This record gives sequence, C-alpha cells and structure tokens, in this order.
Amino acid sequence: MRTVAPQPGASSTALDAEESLAEFRELVLSAGAEIAAEILQRRPKLDPATLIGSGKIEEIAGVAESTQADLVLFDHDLSPTQLRNLDAALPCRVLDRTQLILDIFARHARTREGQLQVELAQLEYMLPRLTGRGKSMSQTGGGIGTRGPGETQLETDRRRIQRRIDQLKKDLDAVRRVRRQQRQRREAVPVPTVALVGYTNAGKSTLFNRITGGQVLESARMFATLDPKLRAIELPSRRKVLLSDTVGFIRNLPHTLVTSFRATLEEVEQAEVLLHVRDAASTYGEEQKIQVERVLGELEALNKPRLEVMNKIDLLGETERHGLLEASAAGSEVAVSARTGEGTDQLLEAIDRALHTDPLVEAELRVPQQEGAVLAAIEAGMLIRNRSYEGNLVHLAVTGPASLMGRLREYRLRDGKAGAEAVSAS
Repeated sequence: MRTVAPQPGASSTALDAEESLAEFRELVLSAGAEIAAEILQRRPKLDPATLIGSGKIEEIAGVAESTQADLVLFDHDLSPTQLRNLDAALPCRVLDRTQLILDIFARHARTREGQLQVELAQLEYMLPRLTGRGKSMSQTGGGIGTRGPGETQLETDRRRIQRRIDQLKKDLDAVRRVRRQQRQRREAVPVPTVALVGYTNAGKSTLFNRITGGQVLESARMFATLDPKLRAIELPSRRKVLLSDTVGFIRNLPHTLVTSFRATLEEVEQAEVLLHVRDAASTYGEEQKIQVERVLGELEALNKPRLEVMNKIDLLGETERHGLLEASAAGSEVAVSARTGEGTDQLLEAIDRALHTDPLVEAELRVPQQEGAVLAAIEAGMLIRNRSYEGNLVHLAVTGPASLMGRLREYRLRDGKAGAEAVSAS
C-alpha cells in the first residue's frame, strides 16, 4: 500500500509515486515476500486516525480477503494510533515502512554486534506501539515482521522491555570501546581509512570486492551488507590505506537505525575520505544523493572530503557512458564499473590525490648497497621513478609518503619540488 500526499517544501528531485512504489516493491521482495496486490492512493491530506480513508480501508480489506494475504505493508510510517486502528479494521497483520526495513536488517544481521543493533532498533520502535496490538502482537513465527527480538520481549511489559533496551545499549557501548581500542592500535601505525558510503544497492560491496579481492556478499537485494568490513589496499603511490564497506542508506531511513548502528558507522565518522558510490543507471540518482547526504549530516560527516563514484556505467548507453567518462577525466567525479573493473585504476589514483594526512613527497636518495633493510623499505613503501648505480651507492628518484621519507633524511640528496615543505615538517 502506497499513500501519496503533498509534502510542504518537497524537493524537485523527489521520487514520483511510481518510482517510490518500485523502490518499496524491492524492499518487500528483499524481505522474502510474495506480492499479492499493490494499491496506490493519492490524498490531499493524510487521515490522522488511519492514514488512509475509510473507503480505501474497505477496498484493502476486500483485496486481502480475496487474495488470502496475511500481511498489509504501508510505504509510510504509521503512528501508534494509526497502526492500532488499521490493525483492528483489516483482516490481517499490518506493518509500516520502518518495521519492514527493521525486518530486513534482522534477516541480514550475521554478527553478534549486528544482531544487538537490530534488536535495539526494533525494541525502541516497538515500545510506544505495544498497547492493544492484538493480532500483530499475538502472531509470531515465520514471515515478515516476525523476525523480531522474540515473543518473550514483545509480550512482556514496558518495564522489562526498557530494561532490555538499557542492557543492549550497555552491550553496544562495550562494542564501541573495543572498536575504539582497535582504532587506537591502528592509529599507532598511520594508515588512513577510506569508507564506502551510498544508497542501498548502489554496488558498494561489489566495488569493495573488486578493489580488495575480498569475498563480501554481493546481492541485488537491499541491505545485503550490515556488518562493516575493513581491508587493507595499496594505492598506486605504494601507500597503504584501509577500505571500509558500510551499510547502505535509503530514503526515510529510520532514525532508530541510524542511532543503533552508530557503532558500525563510526568508520564513516573516522574516515579521512568518503567514497560516495552512486548508481549511474538509476533514474532517481539525485534524490538518492540527497538522502545519503542527509544521513551523513546526522553522522556529522558531511564536511569530510568526498569522491563521487558513478558506478554501473556498464549499464548505460554509449552516449551517457561517454559523458561520464569525460567528466571523470576532468576530475569532477570518477566513473567505474565494479562488475567489469573499468575505471577502478582511475579511482585508486583519485583516492591517492585526496589523502592529506600523509602527503606524497618527491625526493632523491643515495643509499649504500649494504643497507638492505633501507632499500627493502623503499621498495615496499615508495614509487621508484628512476634508479642508477655509482660504485657502492644506489641513486634513487622516489615518490613516497612523508612519514617514511622523514625516516630517510640521512640518505636524501635534495627534495623534489613537491616535497620540501612536507619533508621538513615530518
């Protein structure tokens, strides 16, 4: 069920009714449901008691009975009153958009941390909606909306649920402390983090696997990635960075999820550069971009350096694809196909240019051949532009991170034009 009402100050890039319904359809399919019917209603004003009109309720009830549907899903958040009234008026269970998204998250949570975060979000959303839920509270088992925290929590009183919420918050605080300790250990060796962010199903996990050679789950279903993945990669300059894959964002992402997944999304908050992966083939890419930036604003990460990565160019027509590749060459964005690998070399070069904490430095070095450890460190961590030999000395023209160059002061002949200031500051 999709209800449309005019929104004050709505963006000109907002999804139209059909596009929004198509996205909601994908959400429903991602939850494993079989769609029996779709109903769209346009109203000048939403009904505060039931969201939709009485005539539409009768229509939905008739369709549900004729199709033997056991669930009605609304592409809209329902207030506790609306949920209670619809639950009483319809012959089957009722779920709203947020509950559907929470259910999908529950299906995809694999780690203990992910399960804790989903349960916390579910309980915080359900707590004000416990009173008089009737059949929605009494029916548990298989299907959408039943993969919740469990019958014991859902049918207990508010006090016990609140105690469970408090415990979950403590457990997640412990997770956050462990993550902080891990991050402090990583920061002891300066390796910057680059985080993938973007709308759900934009291809982040496929791109992550393409760049890292990893085996993160790739799926056309929404929210296939919940638990963050972190892998080390080497850039063209030979610098090492950590690449993080994160949960996808979506229109009207429930605030409870943003809050509950803050421990997971700390990688976004701590990253030096964000790669905003966008679906170049999407017909509502600008609206998706706005929604991603809205969540980044909630995370106070909107001012971080960002690279726009236009993914899925293999799905475009030749004219559109050529235009994106030209824009990529101009440096305004990076066009890639995570599926075929096209453009990923240019993406790595763009990441190299975007990093500032350990800038690249050009220098000339003169190293005795017996200094095997020094030569090995140069080979491993720097880009050697030229090499020559003079007696027992190796002359090297190199480009490398300032942190490593600073440890090689005694072997430097002179700094390259780009690196003098950076080396003296290291």
